[in-house]
Amino acid sequence: MAGWRQGAPDGPAVPGRCHRRLALMYTTVTTPFSLLQRLRQPAPQDAWKRFVDLYTPLLCYWARRLGLKDQDAADLVQEVFAVLVVKLPEFTYDPSKSFRSWLRTVTHNKWREKHRRASLSVGAFADGQDEPAVPDPAEAFWEGEYQQHLTTRALELMQADFKPATWKACWEVVANDRPAAEVAAELGLTVGAVHAARFRVLARLRQELQGLVD
Repeated sequence: MAGWRQGAPDGPAVPGRCHRRLALMYTTVTTPFSLLQRLRQPAPQDAWKRFVDLYTPLLCYWARRLGLKDQDAADLVQEVFAVLVVKLPEFTYDPSKSFRSWLRTVTHNKWREKHRRASLSVGAFADGQDEPAVPDPAEAFWEGEYQQHLTTRALELMQADFKPATWKACWEVVANDRPAAEVAAELGLTVGAVHAARFRVLARLRQELQGLVD
């Protein structure tokens, strides 16, 4: 599982206000959603790999927030993906509904099933007692954390798809809030080229996360 890199000016980590700026700015770019759509196409192996790469760190994080150790967390993530590989090809994006909430429900249900199986395996309910109360996992699904983790991971995956100068131009202007003219002079580009780089990267981010971040 890839870690979250912090502090590298040419890396994808998006701490604090930098993340919020990126998240707000990519939503201003209009492009059709693609990943969810590609998952509904015949033989969507590439789209599925992208989805798994995008969501594995987030699902692992959620699982650990639910109190699972590393191996149990990895098992839960695999169980969630086993559900998603069946359900996602049938999933229809509805702007009025939240993909995040749907995914949370799937994850929560698999977590409860896992908890129930573990309890039954040691005979916890052999005497007919009710299932013990389990912690409310709502706090593990904060909206801000979901958006931050997903945006950061998408940026990690996207960076290799752009030339270094294109990526750095966008990163410096958006994440580091530097003037386009200053960045252009540093990179030997025109101001127009810096603005074009910013648009290209943010358009791709918008496309990557359309329907997933709401």
